[in-house]
Amino acid sequence: MSPLQLKTPYFLIDEHKLLRNLEIAKYLKELSGVKLLLALKCFATWGVFDIIKPYLDGTTSSGPFEVKLGYETFGGETHAYSVGYSEDDVRDITDICDKFIFNSQSQLKTYRHMVAGKASLGLRLNPGVSYAGQDLADPARQFSRLGVHADKIDPEVFTSLNGVMFHMNCENKDVDAFVALLNVISDKFGNYFDALDWVSLGGGVFFTWPGYNIEKLASALKAFGMHYDLQLYLEPGEAIITQTTDLVVTIVDIVENDMKTAIVDSCTEAHRLDTLIYNEPAFIKESTENGKHTYVIGSCSCLAGDQFCVANFEEPLEVGQRLHILDSAGYTMVKLNWFNGLRMPSVYCQRTNGYIQLLNAFDYQDFKRSLSQWSVN
Repeated sequence: MSPLQLKTPYFLIDEHKLLRNLEIAKYLKELSGVKLLLALKCFATWGVFDIIKPYLDGTTSSGPFEVKLGYETFGGETHAYSVGYSEDDVRDITDICDKFIFNSQSQLKTYRHMVAGKASLGLRLNPGVSYAGQDLADPARQFSRLGVHADKIDPEVFTSLNGVMFHMNCENKDVDAFVALLNVISDKFGNYFDALDWVSLGGGVFFTWPGYNIEKLASALKAFGMHYDLQLYLEPGEAIITQTTDLVVTIVDIVENDMKTAIVDSCTEAHRLDTLIYNEPAFIKESTENGKHTYVIGSCSCLAGDQFCVANFEEPLEVGQRLHILDSAGYTMVKLNWFNGLRMPSVYCQRTNGYIQLLNAFDYQDFKRSLSQWSVN
């Protein structure tokens, strides 16, 4: 089947590009001794886990359903973390996770008796510093609820802990900035590490970015782990799936009000939510920086500000033309919703042999079931 035969909108995951990132991850593991866990909050399309599983050590989660998904479809180590567990959450997942990480000392105190002896106990710590481009995604922002700050730690909690987790990076492409954060962790928390078996340094380290100094990162991780005699974990999401997936759309109309807008059969509100939340424009494969024809690539939703980007093209766009919205894997498929009752993109994977595999497709009945399952008579 040719991609031109697929009905838009759809996501197309490229196995060859995914393997390129995974080989870099493998190299990092070999050099550093770190273990890598796929962050399901970023990417959870389990239909391609057969590609990823040979390279990573397991999964990490941000909620109970992600824990179950990782356990059932990925295997390896299953790490459970949540900003706030209910008692039912703890009961549901304790028997299927290897590491159980609490966000606060109060939750640890409340539930550790349910977890002890079943899973390795962890606690999230907040170093008070981070690398994040936007306040919304900054775990060290003012009044942060994410993890325990150094001056709030009760040292007694470490008598029952096996490990700790830090998450302090968001799309960090600067290895020197990451090393500086490691030094902060050492200064603030190093005296607690002798009592621990493992430390997770979270996600957001963009080690697959072109030009990233893998060797320097690996050296810093190895030295840190050896100094404290700890097993280190990283929790990559974007680093694994960056530049692997296009959202393919079709232009359904072109309108003009001082600037031409190409309206496509997709929308950021429902299909690429982070574009809207973080106000970061998408990139179009067919565009050129100095093209003579400028268009807003507009969504087909009713939200006035819902658009993908402004882009330039060498030739005028036409109704019926397809566009490829690049790098559309991370924090996209996990956030799909039915806003406006729009058609949900199908999900495909193009395998290295050229075969295009359908991973998921949605129809009206899926939309209807998402709103109600029973009527009141």
